Amino acid sequence: MEEESQIIHFGGKKFLVLLGVYKPAEDTFLLAENLEVKPEDTVLDLGTGCGILAILSSQKAKEVVALDISRSSVKCAKLNAQLNGEESRTEFICGDLFGPFRKKPIFDLILFNAPYLPGNADDAKDLVDRAWYGGADGRRVIDAFLDAASKYLKKGGRIFLVQSTLSNVDETLERLRRLGFNARTIAKEASFFETITLIEARID
Repeated sequence: MEEESQIIHFGGKKFLVLLGVYKPAEDTFLLAENLEVKPEDTVLDLGTGCGILAILSSQKAKEVVALDISRSSVKCAKLNAQLNGEESRTEFICGDLFGPFRKKPIFDLILFNAPYLPGNADDAKDLVDRAWYGGADGRRVIDAFLDAASKYLKKGGRIFLVQSTLSNVDETLERLRRLGFNARTIAKEASFFETITLIEARID
């Protein structure tokens, strides 16, 4: 296991990143550093990866669901929750976006570090690279998420969505507003070819 994994540290906790699981980077940390969770919140962490956001949320939230399309990621997130003593209020599910859920609305807060780079996931060299790509314009997964998210949010619910300026942040903000959200950019992290943006959206 040691040869196939990496260790990262954040918020006083240690996280194991197994082979084939997305390693937290600037986009994950931007969300983690601006994460606001209330004691009464039921939280959904979409695309949980190694589980860092789910585990940080579980320190305060009433309940957390950590979901990923990758079975390896779900396994990794569950392992990290156990390693950090945060598994008691967290459920781990393998699935695609909101597919596993039938009952709605059920969440107070949805976290999503979405695949946002323009490109075809089928051309990615490995499973980790697939986590970056959101279709030709980078919006395939983002738009599918936006179209469905409000159905799974309780009244007054919130979304924290990470995306890149390469996939048109202004379009996301406009779509959210048309869907009835109050949406705004709350944090940014610039690099030489893009700016990673954290969007907060609330529905009344």
